Amino acid sequence: MKITVETLRGWKGCRPFGALTAYDYPGARLLDEAGVPVLLVGDSLGMVVLGHPDTTAVTMDDIVHHLRAVARARGRALIGADLPYKAYETPAQAVCNARRLVEAGAEYVKAEGGQEILPQVRAILAEGIPFMGHLGMLPQHVVEEGGKYRIKGRDEAGRQRLLDDALALEEAGAFACVLELVTPPVAAEIRSVCSRMLTLGIGSGPDCDGQILVTHDLVGAFPWFTPKFVEPRVRTGESIRSAAQDWLASLIPNY
Repeated sequence: MKITVETLRGWKGCRPFGALTAYDYPGARLLDEAGVPVLLVGDSLGMVVLGHPDTTAVTMDDIVHHLRAVARARGRALIGADLPYKAYETPAQAVCNARRLVEAGAEYVKAEGGQEILPQVRAILAEGIPFMGHLGMLPQHVVEEGGKYRIKGRDEAGRQRLLDDALALEEAGAFACVLELVTPPVAAEIRSVCSRMLTLGIGSGPDCDGQILVTHDLVGAFPWFTPKFVEPRVRTGESIRSAAQDWLASLIPNY
């Protein structure tokens, strides 16, 4: 059965679930066949696919290109995509770019921020496009924060800001929100106070409605860096390197 936003809403408080990033057709098809219910064409592709130091170089054209490939898998999973950096500066721009993502195959769109982007969120939702939020550590703002990925919600002011932002997104109509590098007690509190909006944790402890990871981190496909909160289940990068070396050795004497 096809997973929809309404399917996920029915899981709130009933069952945990997982979400993973996808950037191409075979990756999306494999994850869908594994039963992953939610896929995200994330702007993390800037780092793990395109080789940029952060997500801020990712463009709408980049996201659309990869989203079309993922959508060709035509599986059961709910497919969404990030609005990249500077792609939702105004409500009109947010709507225009959200429509582009839907036309390319997205069934929901995601953007970073809370109360400061509420006009954009409301405009997207007014178009009938499901919206997923993103609070806590915001990768698109990492340069503004000095290039450091900092845990959020450590003090009372940070906790209150996260709660206020989460409740504002829920009130606007967001069906889900990623909580990235939020202290686990605050992530658990957000899940508790948001009775309708699902929370998806990444490096924010176990007490969210679901968990989301960058697939390359989960399968060790980007061996040069792995976040501290991820334990790769396989070491794909090492296997690829080893397979290439073995193949070359079979062709070249004394390789």
